[in-house]
Amino acid sequence: MSGQKYSGFLPGRHLIEGYGSYGFRFGGMSHRGSILALPSGIYAWDVTGPEELSAVALGQVFTEPRGAIDHLLIGTGVELRPLAKDLREALHAAGIRGEPMATGAAARTYSILLGENRRVAAALIAVA
Repeated sequence: MSGQKYSGFLPGRHLIEGYGSYGFRFGGMSHRGSILALPSGIYAWDVTGPEELSAVALGQVFTEPRGAIDHLLIGTGVELRPLAKDLREALHAAGIRGEPMATGAAARTYSILLGENRRVAAALIAVA
């Protein structure tokens, strides 16, 4: 990862410029570890594996204004992993469609949808 060091929060919406080596590049910065890319900004996220996915782990998502997120792309690591029923229900109750996919696919799809000005967010587990 190259660029400025990321301090844990970057306000605003930013394309994911790269991923791998257990981190991400966005906004001219790099971050080692998982991230939440939300309408309010990009946050460091302490989740390291898909077994940790829960409504509690995604708590920051639920603090965004209702209607700000239509789709939450959830990068579950190297492989696609289904979401637990209680997490799907919590997202549905908040008016958010949770879409699990491998992290690489989620990062690429997020940037495309963001470029189309869609109401999209991403929860991305870092991969090698």
